[in-house]
Amino acid sequence: MRDDEVLAAVRALAPALRERAPEAEALRRVPGGSVEELEGAGFFRLLRPRTYGGLAADPAVFYAAVHEIAKACGSIGWAAAFLGVHPWYVAQFDPRAQEEVWGADGSARICSSHAPTGKVTPVDGGYRLSGRWQFSAGCDHARWALLGGLVTDGEDRPVDMLTFLVPSADYRVDDVWDTVGLRGSGSNDLVVEDAFVPAHRTLGYGPVTALRCPGHEVHPDPLYRLPYAAVFTTAVSTAMVGIAEGAQEDQVAAARARLRAAPGGRVAEDPFAQVRLARAAGEIDAARLPLARNIAELYALARSGTEIPKQLRARTRRDQVLATERALTAVDLLMENAGRGPLNVGDDVLQRAWRDLHTGRRQAANDVDRALVLYAQDALGMDVHDPML
Repeated sequence: MRDDEVLAAVRALAPALRERAPEAEALRRVPGGSVEELEGAGFFRLLRPRTYGGLAADPAVFYAAVHEIAKACGSIGWAAAFLGVHPWYVAQFDPRAQEEVWGADGSARICSSHAPTGKVTPVDGGYRLSGRWQFSAGCDHARWALLGGLVTDGEDRPVDMLTFLVPSADYRVDDVWDTVGLRGSGSNDLVVEDAFVPAHRTLGYGPVTALRCPGHEVHPDPLYRLPYAAVFTTAVSTAMVGIAEGAQEDQVAAARARLRAAPGGRVAEDPFAQVRLARAAGEIDAARLPLARNIAELYALARSGTEIPKQLRARTRRDQVLATERALTAVDLLMENAGRGPLNVGDDVLQRAWRDLHTGRRQAANDVDRALVLYAQDALGMDVHDPML
């Protein structure tokens, strides 16, 4: 299967995913049928290494697929973005860890919760891990989890931040996800009680940021020479922009048929409604195009073996957060245009998109001011060190 065939298969699934959006909301998790259909379409293979049956695809294809899924259903798109990007991250780990994940089951999926909220205790050969990690999208459909943790010295001072790769046998999913938006993403808590994680199943942020990871020894594909912050945060933003575009398409179709109560007439003939629709479409394009440009430039540098400049990393981070902001602006404009309909309780595409985006905006990667400060500091010639660049 080629990556373009995967994208075509995902697009063919969109109508079914759209129909299941209310079901996902009711379940508070991604319907199992949707996950299996995405698996069958090859979506989860896009960023998986070739060694384990993946495609190591051009990342632009992965983001295009995420966009299509999120247009159809925001919750499924959100969960798919995370479950789909994690094979890329696991490919950065020690080859022994990768073999544990995919050696016996090449289709094993991985969820995550990167906030370092648990307790980490160094022991002989690795670490003991305990605690609760929140907001793990799609975790019901995963067999492994990537969990963030701080390693401290004898006086509880942080000395390193690691990602721990943990099998589902060592954690339990606590069903607590009951939110206003992204209800169907199943972003439940993961609870670990004194699990041993061997050292080879950990990865520090230092090697990840420096693009010197153990997995590079076995995966020569340029896909795995991209910065983590760019790959991960672009997945988040792409899902949000896809949600906004799905709402835009729905509202354009609705406006063609809807009548306005005052001053009367068809909404499609109202010049003020036309302006809001045009502005929303412009915000979506302004969000999506820089994301695509940055990934294309990053991938071209990785393919040529050229060092990726910090300026491009900073610009990618800047455009990522601005994309989420623009997606919100677009849907807020659409809500202004829609009258009272989306305010009623019930299944409404625009209302769901509005709730999903305002919920997704709270993801840590979408801290607009923090990311813009990093960009400005780099542009001003300051020495910037941040794991999210």
